[in-house]
Amino acid sequence: MAQEERMLITGGQRLEGTVRVSGGKNTSVAIIPATILSQTPCVIENLPDIEDVHVSVETLRHLGARVNWDPALGTMEVDASSICRTDVPLELCRRMRASSYYIGALLARFGQAQVPLPGGCDIGRRPIDQHIKGMRALGARVETAHGLVTATADGLTGGDVFMDMVTVGGTINVMLAAACAQGTTTIYNAAKEPHIVDLANFLNSMGCRVKGAGTDVIRVRGVQKLASRRPYAVIPDQIETGTLMIAAAATHGDVTICGCIPTHMEALTAKLLEMGAKVDERDDAIRVRSIGAHRAVTFKTQVYPGFPTDLQQPMSALLCTATGTSTVVENIFESRFRHLAEMERMGARVRIFEQTAVIEGVPQLHAAAVEATDLRAGAALVIAGLMAQGTTEISNTCFIDRGYEHLEKKLSSLGAVIWRAQE
Repeated sequence: MAQEERMLITGGQRLEGTVRVSGGKNTSVAIIPATILSQTPCVIENLPDIEDVHVSVETLRHLGARVNWDPALGTMEVDASSICRTDVPLELCRRMRASSYYIGALLARFGQAQVPLPGGCDIGRRPIDQHIKGMRALGARVETAHGLVTATADGLTGGDVFMDMVTVGGTINVMLAAACAQGTTTIYNAAKEPHIVDLANFLNSMGCRVKGAGTDVIRVRGVQKLASRRPYAVIPDQIETGTLMIAAAATHGDVTICGCIPTHMEALTAKLLEMGAKVDERDDAIRVRSIGAHRAVTFKTQVYPGFPTDLQQPMSALLCTATGTSTVVENIFESRFRHLAEMERMGARVRIFEQTAVIEGVPQLHAAAVEATDLRAGAALVIAGLMAQGTTEISNTCFIDRGYEHLEKKLSSLGAVIWRAQE
């Protein structure tokens, strides 16, 4: 039986120095399936060395694509001309939520796809009904039975897609399907996240015509053949940037995060300033400094450009030691407060009322053995461990590895006492 890896953190160390953020997880797992649409080999740069990218590589190779992936350089070359199948196996879908994107990409390129319902972190219901609705609007025949989505089309035709709710995954999947459809597809109530814009830029670099990305109406004029013309670098990771910003504040540190996009972080920056931290920005860097106690704040998670749900958990860890009582409302996922039960083991004072968490700040958290229940919960426990007195042990580190590239190494370079051990 394989030994389980744990992450150990001895808290109380002030983070100081400079760190570079990795390429974006959420944009990478959308752009990698989009390489299927290209008639020529694609080169993608600035990809993070994370588990979700590794699963993406396995998926492409299963389909028959030739993939040359160098994790150290963050560069991947994909030749989709050798793809010989259109089914994705269950064992890969269970490991990554973004496996659903292969439905849109395979349907657009080959007119068929068989993909099991996706897995990923258990943070609440994440149905793909809007994905399916969008593909049907383009003329696809889509059936779901026994956990398998089967989509076929004799040829996709552009049309109007009205999203009943803002959905990042649904927007991405319809964009992928529409890229090779005949005519123009208009997506109403589209998601606006930075990785939506990055995917649009990548599709445009291959000859597609996408307009309106970053607004709630996106128009995709499909083309019969897409072809990669030059290497494409994915944007920096918005959530890793935010996690490092919160870690700097949590340890009353002084950290400069390089290679990021400050405008993507405005919602978090506003809350850190409200708490009393100092945040300075320049073109591609953010400096976070914090001295003294933090003030309690209230925030609600919202679709972009509101406060991101993926930063709610790390932020709520910081609030556990803020002076006063903070209120956090989770509007996106209904099961995203499970990390707070683990933090109560560390001395946090929390009350949960349906989708609202009331956090009463305490002077000090104390180390404990805790368990990561999902990706961002793991990041939140790392933040808590950095603040806590004593040595915190975090199990289920596989969740952290899904979306953070060598997080402990980056934190160690800033002065954190953090390492991994086998049980």
